[in-house]
Amino acid sequence: MAISNIEWTEVTWNPTTGCTKISSGCKYCYAETMSKRLHAMGVEKYKDGFKVRMHSDVLKAPYRWKKPKLVFVNSMSDLFHNNVPLEFIQRVFQVMHENPQHVFQILTKRADRLLVLDANLKWTHNIWMGVSVENDSLKNRIELLRKTKARIKFISFEPLIGPVNNLDLNEIDWVIVGGESGRDSRPLNSEWVTDIQRECTRFGSAFFFKQWGGRNKKANGRILNGRTYDEMPELENISLF
Repeated sequence: MAISNIEWTEVTWNPTTGCTKISSGCKYCYAETMSKRLHAMGVEKYKDGFKVRMHSDVLKAPYRWKKPKLVFVNSMSDLFHNNVPLEFIQRVFQVMHENPQHVFQILTKRADRLLVLDANLKWTHNIWMGVSVENDSLKNRIELLRKTKARIKFISFEPLIGPVNNLDLNEIDWVIVGGESGRDSRPLNSEWVTDIQRECTRFGSAFFFKQWGGRNKKANGRILNGRTYDEMPELENISLF
């Protein structure tokens, strides 16, 4: 477990690490950069750099956490990567089932494999499943997510690098929007953000604006329409704060 600076979660938990690029949003992958840094520092977990690896010892961690937490699962990987066996994914799910006091937030770009494996997974109330959508060409991931049995479904439009047209948020509980950050980051158009926000209002989806991004993301902040947006789905019978 690591305390997270990500605005919409509290801690990260990485039973797998490593990934491969699959779409345009992966171009400046922060996890790849961080993995290289940790590898150079000699951190054992990252001895293979950004190659996909499973870490069975990490599965024990949630049992030891004394207080309920919001947990981002695999900030340094993608649980539904083709190199992660179904059996290991099921072990991760079993840990989440057995720790109902925590909320586990899973995010994938591999919505096609998510749907293929859906029937082999048990979705409890504390598992939130999300897909990343970077622009209009990738919104088919939303439809694949919608077909799963996940109780809470969410979309991360981050990094949002283009408009998303004719957005259907039916059955989507939560939407996160954020711009790309870093030296070579691609710009975020405010109209892309407000278009998504308007659809959230229409469909009743919680709206969370994470950041404008850019070279200096702290300076650019996360104010939209003169305020911050920190909406989240209802935490069913889970007291986190």
